[in-house]
Amino acid sequence: MRNEFNSKIEKIIALSKGLPYFTFDAFSTIEKNKTYLKILLSRYEKNNKLIRLKKGIYVNKEYFDQIQKNNTFNFYSEFLSNILYQPSYLSLDYVLYQHNLLTELPVNFTSISKNKTAVFSNKIGNFIYHKVKNELFCGFKIIKNGDFIISKASKAKALFDFLYLRKNILINKKAVEELRLNLGDFNKGDLREFKKYLKIEKSKKMKEISGYLFK
Repeated sequence: MRNEFNSKIEKIIALSKGLPYFTFDAFSTIEKNKTYLKILLSRYEKNNKLIRLKKGIYVNKEYFDQIQKNNTFNFYSEFLSNILYQPSYLSLDYVLYQHNLLTELPVNFTSISKNKTAVFSNKIGNFIYHKVKNELFCGFKIIKNGDFIISKASKAKALFDFLYLRKNILINKKAVEELRLNLGDFNKGDLREFKKYLKIEKSKKMKEISGYLFK
């Protein structure tokens, strides 16, 4: 029994070295019993051979270490943000900072999803997902960075998402100014795109907030 156990887990570990992540289903041909498979993976996680990214999702520690050595950790982290909760795209604080619209370094990976709000934490960081209406799940691009495909909001959509999720607390011009948004690089094309999302959302409140920002 022990030899069979060792054979299965060694095969799983060997195969997972080339995978950016894997689930229980990926190795169902090796071990069909999911309960037993959980035990196998849990033991190797405790021995620091695997990293648990989320319930049922893992990455091989050797793969993870190689990503860090190759200086592709940021791309990998962004890729994972899309994988951990689907469908989703990076937006809000995380993307605004990349475009210099926010000066404070974000400590979380912030995303938009069609699903209910959720938070996942692992060794890479905290991944936060906010729900929007289906018609507002748009305005993102599919980007290839290295070996990773990443869904990320445009500058205009990241700003819209950021304000949309705060619209009930942005009660006046002062509240909007206190966000300290740096809109110096927000050009006419960005503004046209932003206004497109206002038309989709259709609320008087968002138009009011837009008026405080763009005179």
